[in-house]
Amino acid sequence: MSISPVSALSAYLPMQAASSASALSALGAAGATGASGATAAQGVGFPGIAGAVDSLQASQSYASDLAIKAVTGDLDDVHDYTVAATQAAVTLELTAAVRNKAVEAFTEIMRMQA
Repeated sequence: MSISPVSALSAYLPMQAASSASALSALGAAGATGASGATAAQGVGFPGIAGAVDSLQASQSYASDLAIKAVTGDLDDVHDYTVAATQAAVTLELTAAVRNKAVEAFTEIMRMQA
């Protein structure tokens, strides 16, 4: 029995969800810090994070559209909505965690200056 990596799931995701997965990796890399305090991905700045936030909005919009289709009966497979809603929730949690770390880092820098 072989276990395939999670990245192989991107082939099964809708186009919007696949683009949000790449934006999430950029967002996660932008928020990751090494032992020296430097960011893990040099060169990922505000445009990368802004793209990740746009991707979050697109993911939530896609999940909302699927929810409407599920309620009206136009959606063939409710599993698609479940996956999209879960992905939107996880993306939101990741974005909030990165934002909280950024605010925490800013607060710490301001404390050092005082």
